[in-house]
Amino acid sequence: MTPKKVPTLLDQLAALKTGLYQKDFLLTWKQSDADLRAVLLIAETLEELWRANIDARAFRGGLAVSNFRDKSTRTRFSFASAASLLGLSLLDFDESKSQVAHGETVRETANMISFLTEVIGIRDDLFIHEGHEYMAATAEAVDTGFKEGVLPQRPAVINLQCDQDHPTQSLTDLLHLQKTFGSLDALRGKKIAMTWAYSPSYGKPLSVAQGIVNLMTRFGMHVVLAHPEGYDLIPELVQQPQRFAKESGGSFALVHSMEEAFKGADVVYPKSWAPYQIMERRTALLRAKEAKKLEELEKECLANNAKYKSWECTDQLMGLTKGGKALYMHPLPADITDVNCKAGEVAGNVFERYRVPTYHEAEHKLYVIAAMILLTRFEHPAKVLKQIVDRAEPRRGV
Repeated sequence: MTPKKVPTLLDQLAALKTGLYQKDFLLTWKQSDADLRAVLLIAETLEELWRANIDARAFRGGLAVSNFRDKSTRTRFSFASAASLLGLSLLDFDESKSQVAHGETVRETANMISFLTEVIGIRDDLFIHEGHEYMAATAEAVDTGFKEGVLPQRPAVINLQCDQDHPTQSLTDLLHLQKTFGSLDALRGKKIAMTWAYSPSYGKPLSVAQGIVNLMTRFGMHVVLAHPEGYDLIPELVQQPQRFAKESGGSFALVHSMEEAFKGADVVYPKSWAPYQIMERRTALLRAKEAKKLEELEKECLANNAKYKSWECTDQLMGLTKGGKALYMHPLPADITDVNCKAGEVAGNVFERYRVPTYHEAEHKLYVIAAMILLTRFEHPAKVLKQIVDRAEPRRGV
């Protein structure tokens, strides 16, 4: 039986004028409001169909290729799940086992893996100023291959996290907020604190924080970015939220106090990242294979992190939030004090209180990725989903 919400979701989707067909999903702030809303509508529809045991396959063959140039658990399995949900076969591309290891160019590799490929998902967040550029180069290569007649179709490239943005995470978070507060409109006027938090490791990407402040300001939220002095994000990406906030009726502020950020907040998002300047130094040393200097940089950064162990999400800080009951969010895995580390981003009792909601937060990601695939591969995704609903084939026997 079709879930009651689905026809309404599809009507809303059909009314949107989207522009992602035959394109890529690389940076959230480059997408229109209609495209972002369409991702959420499709993701919610697919989640409803899965729970109703309805087969949501839109493809009868074809590949989804993943290229993880950094470690991943949630995003890796979410991409695989999204491919399976839609009927695509997954190939996890390991560069160390390919001719890339022998110097094959991005242009050649992108074309050679794309003959029957519908989508290429890439994670490349290790090197500042390089991850997004690599994805853009891949997108340009398959676009050229298609125009030259090499490829029978142009696969879409989806950003599974780069040095600038983490679209699948920030849109997953937006969907989680929508479900928690009831609607996107209900987010207007809500305060979200995107704060740095202490971690006993260094080198964590900046992209989650950059993605959150650039996305939530577009939906009328009051966004406060907090971090210690010197833990800056990429400068130009902290300038954009001011414009987005002005356009949406929200606000954006930068403070250097976790307490100030938490005061009256409806949502808190304490997450560690490495300073922008450190990531630039780290990238140069990694490229130069300066192992000893990398070790020295790590020691320097860990010592500096240790100065800010008080930047931890505790019961006391949560008490400063609106009604003392703000929603805690995290992309996971969190550094949990006295659980997986001696001191970390969040106190053990606080994380345990919100553990199940954060797991549900993570669950939405596979549907968000599937939505991005549908939007980039089908000109009329609402019609495709309507056919799936009308077909109403069970996903498994009943």
